Amino acid sequence: MNKYDLTFHHMGLALRKEEEALKFLKGLSYSEGKSVYDPEQKVNLRICEANDLPAVELVTAGEEEGPLTPILKRYNELVYHTCYETTDLEKSLETMEQDGLRVVPVSPPKPALLFGGRKVSFYTVMGFGLIEILEP
Repeated sequence: MNKYDLTFHHMGLALRKEEEALKFLKGLSYSEGKSVYDPEQKVNLRICEANDLPAVELVTAGEEEGPLTPILKRYNELVYHTCYETTDLEKSLETMEQDGLRVVPVSPPKPALLFGGRKVSFYTVMGFGLIEILEP
């Protein structure tokens, strides 16, 4: 296990429309997961998985403004976060900060429908970008 107890889970792809992304992913042998609307995050989510390839979460805007609104005003599509699993959120954050990384909370832990109610939270790691952390 690595120093921060973070294991890669998926990359998050913000999209205005998911049809072309799904066509591309299917061509790479990805399976298309069920789409769910997450009212906590105000987005539509779908996980796509394939053997020996990283999982991709397709994220499209919901009916009301949410975290994707500013991203999708500028881009049609953008890989905007990477997600990691941890067994101990506080310890992971503390270890990163002890290493001198500046970790800025963006969204506190909240249950995620796409992951069966497991909690997710978002942080900007300065010099790296936006990460999502998925708890057990």
